[in-house]
Amino acid sequence: MTPRTILYTGKGGVGKTSVAAATARACAAAGLRTLAISTDPAHSLSESLEVELGPDPRPAGPQLWGQQVSAQEEIERHWSGVQAWLGDLFLARGLDHISAHELTVPPGTDELFSLLRLKGAHESGEWQVIVVDCAPTGETLRLLSFPDVARWWIEKVFPFEGQILAAAGPIARSLLDIPIPTHAVFADIKRLSENLIAMNEILRDREHASVRLVMNPEKMVIGEAMRTFTYLNLYGYLTDAVIVNRVFPSEVGAYFETWRLLQQQHLELVSSAFAPVPVLRAPFFDQEVVGGEMLDRLAIALFAEAGLDPAAVLHEGVTQELEVSASDARLRLPLPLAQKGEITLKKAGLELIVGAGGQKRTISLPPALAGFEPMGAKFEDGALEVRFNGQRAAGRRP
Repeated sequence: MTPRTILYTGKGGVGKTSVAAATARACAAAGLRTLAISTDPAHSLSESLEVELGPDPRPAGPQLWGQQVSAQEEIERHWSGVQAWLGDLFLARGLDHISAHELTVPPGTDELFSLLRLKGAHESGEWQVIVVDCAPTGETLRLLSFPDVARWWIEKVFPFEGQILAAAGPIARSLLDIPIPTHAVFADIKRLSENLIAMNEILRDREHASVRLVMNPEKMVIGEAMRTFTYLNLYGYLTDAVIVNRVFPSEVGAYFETWRLLQQQHLELVSSAFAPVPVLRAPFFDQEVVGGEMLDRLAIALFAEAGLDPAAVLHEGVTQELEVSASDARLRLPLPLAQKGEITLKKAGLELIVGAGGQKRTISLPPALAGFEPMGAKFEDGALEVRFNGQRAAGRRP
């Protein structure tokens, strides 16, 4: 049986780990054998569940297990050959042992190696639900294009590994005086590439895997979540829910009333920007959300009070499709209830503002489209398609 996989990500400090832990407890309470796994280098899942966790699954409650992946162990498992070669290379160029060792692992790849444990958990057959507490969005987004890079290596480099080593060896030894990569190095990279491709297939299985974005109702946090949402759609990952955490209740009192009113304004932006993805809200509780009792209160506020199954796919279908090439781009946006004559478009920097029926939706575009301009649009079969052209921008001179 294919397990249900739910990944939580969001800007640091928004309560992502608490929401992930609450979801895992709710799934386990429903009788599903559940694994809560943290791939965030700054682990806090253990503190959230109030259970001592390690690099392998440990019991964390009835039907619930927890795991905090050790990035160092995963690096040694997947990267040892490359690490040894790079270490020799840096030492040959005069670096000291400590600096050489630190440079053998590219910055930001801790999360990548940690996330590979998800593949093992997925294939083990032990779990019905796997809830992943990912790194903050900046680190997570860097992983999205890695499978495409891995496919390039598989197709373009490994078929010619022997020829590359035979040709590069004499040149490197005679002219550059550096150690050349061995077959073990290529084996590590090939194995990593294959694992990345396999993991990518797991995460793009929209019937069983989805991402949920966690945010607070604050302007900068929402802006980052919107950009993340665009990238997830761009790479074909399903976002099935948006979690707005720490919303002030109406009886917050005079001191925080201004904050509450500002939050309400931001919540309107969230509802329009992520539609039709469900927006789930959790209140700002009267105490820290740590331990089983408080995590269960959080789960009730998010899922039970809304009549939702935390393990279900809460929204089906990618809500916007973006295809980008060197000279043009195409954005497809479903608007099933809109009428053609009421749709308006405006691009301001990296934001595309779509109006329909008196409502506006702001879509955050990736930086790659900074110089692109809308060249045309059509509305067919309940979907708006916007075409962008970047040739004019590419021809500009500073």
